[in-house]
Amino acid sequence: MEQHEIERKSFEIIDSLLGKHSFTEKELAIVKRVIHTTGDIDFGKELIIHPAAIENGISAIRSGGNIVTDVNMVKAGIREKALNSFGGRLYCFVNNKEVITKSSDKKKTRSALGMQKAMPELNNGIVAIGNAPTALFEIVRLIREEGLRPALIVGVPVGFVDAAEAKEELLKVDVPYITNKGRKGGSPVAVAIINALIILAAS
Repeated sequence: MEQHEIERKSFEIIDSLLGKHSFTEKELAIVKRVIHTTGDIDFGKELIIHPAAIENGISAIRSGGNIVTDVNMVKAGIREKALNSFGGRLYCFVNNKEVITKSSDKKKTRSALGMQKAMPELNNGIVAIGNAPTALFEIVRLIREEGLRPALIVGVPVGFVDAAEAKEELLKVDVPYITNKGRKGGSPVAVAIINALIILAAS
């Protein structure tokens, strides 16, 4: 069975497992890609999509907005050439020399400091966080205290320490988001959401 046929059949199975739902066509495209990536049908109930999230994300991509990730694992999975075709660029500052130097002097993680470094790139841009709760906490702080206004935050960090708490803080900000509650998430989830948005932007 060829790859595209496997994917088609997988999506048919996901449709049957989801059953009745209230997702819009575009929301469903994101939910299905997350489920396909993770093999976890529970994301059909757990993803939280802000009413303006998808249109903001598509608009940002089509107008050449950048995407900033918390870790290189997320960056590596995103369809960079497709993003570039719209004029946007893909960034991750976790290994930036300035960020590494600052991380030794401050009590913040490199992922959090990377979000600070990313601020100039996030005008009409998208934040994609799949690993580091500290990065999500920092984005929330930058929104509240420094006026950062990205077009969309994809905030799905994974883990037992502060992941759920960071997502709860994200739900309180006045910026469109795609997230979930609890400990589940991860880089593959963030990548699936962003790639689904890029596919939607190209359609």
